[in-house]
Amino acid sequence: MLARAVALTAKDLRLALSGGQGVVQTVLFGLLLIFVFSLSRAPGELTPAQAASAIFWLASAFGAILIFNTLYGFEEETGARTALCMAPMPASTVWLGKALAGLLLLLLCQAVFAPAAVAFLGQRPAGDAAAALGYVLAVDTGLAALGSLMGSLAGGRTARESLLTVILFPLLVPLLLAGIRLLEAAIDPGAGADVAAWLGLAMAFDALFSGAALILFPFLYVGDE
Repeated sequence: MLARAVALTAKDLRLALSGGQGVVQTVLFGLLLIFVFSLSRAPGELTPAQAASAIFWLASAFGAILIFNTLYGFEEETGARTALCMAPMPASTVWLGKALAGLLLLLLCQAVFAPAAVAFLGQRPAGDAAAALGYVLAVDTGLAALGSLMGSLAGGRTARESLLTVILFPLLVPLLLAGIRLLEAAIDPGAGADVAAWLGLAMAFDALFSGAALILFPFLYVGDE
């Protein structure tokens, strides 16, 4: 299962990066979002760390939607979805492969969002960069797990893409709240956030979303054929 999932991940990354499909759009949208929010502060004024963290995660959440719509659109555009469903492998392999590809693409986009947030929002990070990366990865894991599950509903169809957005955001609220407080603590260690509690919440939702995806994905993806 893992080898086939990695092969599917490599295929999706090659398609996404070779044509820039989804990645360029996601980066531009995220940068535009960060820039628009930066206009609300006066020149030289520092945006509060919590607000900057919220803007970063808002750009990331919208970016995840664009990324997974793109990843699941590859098979819809070529008519290969039926072939994936009939392949001699568990349907959850498709979920895992798409989730890994989406996670890596999201991290790539966030590597652009982070310096843009520092520059446009006037941040002066004082925390541990390694810890910040760990917090981002913990939250991104849940984003990728749920995004890959909900992406199976989109299937490249306009009506379903809107359904993905409607369903995804309410489910992500606790995870995004944890991400906001964790990143706030990484930017400003004196913010007083309970890092252990918020990190535990993020990891709990990672496990919840992953477990739900393993159970539900075959019904949502294969059952729709």
